[in-house]
Amino acid sequence: MKIQSSKEFKLQREVEYGTPEQNKAVREIVADIKREGDAALLRYTERFDGAVLTPAQLRVTPEELEAAYGRVEESFVTAIRAAAVNIRAFHARQKRNSWMDLQPDGTILGQIIRPLKRVGVYVPGGKAAYPSSVLMNVIPAQIAGVPEIVMVTPPSTGGSEGIDPYILVAAAEAGVHEIYRVGGAQAIAALAFGTESIVPVDKICGPGNIYVALAKREVYGAVDIDSIAGPSEIVVLADDTAEAAYIAADLLSQAEHDEMASAILVTPSQRLAEAVAAEVERQLKALPREQIARASVENYGAIIVVDSLEEGISVVNRLAPEHLEIVVKDPMGLTGAIENAGAIFLGPYSSEPVGDYFAGPNHIIPTNGTARFSSPVDVDDFIKKSSLIYYSKEALLRDGAAIMELARREGLEGHARAIEIRLTNEAKGGDTNGEQ
Repeated sequence: MKIQSSKEFKLQREVEYGTPEQNKAVREIVADIKREGDAALLRYTERFDGAVLTPAQLRVTPEELEAAYGRVEESFVTAIRAAAVNIRAFHARQKRNSWMDLQPDGTILGQIIRPLKRVGVYVPGGKAAYPSSVLMNVIPAQIAGVPEIVMVTPPSTGGSEGIDPYILVAAAEAGVHEIYRVGGAQAIAALAFGTESIVPVDKICGPGNIYVALAKREVYGAVDIDSIAGPSEIVVLADDTAEAAYIAADLLSQAEHDEMASAILVTPSQRLAEAVAAEVERQLKALPREQIARASVENYGAIIVVDSLEEGISVVNRLAPEHLEIVVKDPMGLTGAIENAGAIFLGPYSSEPVGDYFAGPNHIIPTNGTARFSSPVDVDDFIKKSSLIYYSKEALLRDGAAIMELARREGLEGHARAIEIRLTNEAKGGDTNGEQ
């Protein structure tokens, strides 16, 4: 990894809006699904995934879910269940309740919280399968009270044997039983607009490749989406107390995700910078996904040497990383100065994979600097809110003149008259009986 000063470092983000060809292809797929339904869905599934299916074969059967348990290790089942307990406990603390506030004049103001009715979860195939993402999407939706959760995943996530059994077991453990073997932009379109086999949803969540991301952007407005996720990111802010081998391992834990993933160390220690650079190279040679991780650290990795931890914090806030590890003598003391980060990991034993898999906070976190204004997925992503207004006669008589003033200043006389007719009626004794 290249060592450079903060003055030399230039942040270069890859914002994935796709090529014109990719955008055109996605728009055609979405249009075809809207127009043809299952016929287009099956055609694209055969073209992109090599799976020849009938409509009846789209949905994963209960028998397939049960059989998946026989294809995974018992240790995996134990681990996924333990992780689910932690994730559920963390997100349960986020649940909101409806509320009403009764004023002395009889006015009632409030907010009604309702869950979304139906949510679609996309689980990708490709370079790796991510059963942990099943839990991170499904459990917050369940806690919010979403009654219908449907999952889609490409039919080839497990290679020649079909859907990856670890994904199926994670879905079963999370309580998802409506699962379809479709992926890509065609799956996103099917969730958004429905087909003969798939009932449309209200929101689509979950990561995917560029075609999935572009399809989510294309259908946004017809349905809600969680985000347009970019490549994974990690920034480690560390001082001389940090262990170089730990830092290198944590940087590579994100670099192995994708060739475009970003792994950055920010430190005031030249000694640590040099030690981590050497450790990254040493550990890379033994990493099974060396080719992917090496491309990541060479193209999007950096070791930034700053003059002080204070300058390091400034760099971190500018980067607004998805994952931030603070590995310094007093990590808690620096936390208050961090303004922009999706998830913050404190101390030498809070390695980023602890959050990815087990601790409980969600691992679906804003990327590409969007931690400046957005947050990890949580229970709020699966609810909607309605305002409640019950105005009493006393309150309307008191506030009516001010309401009319504001309406007329905006040129909306009809708004003002809707108030005026009530005030006039009350002034006459409260019963116009339709008289003018």
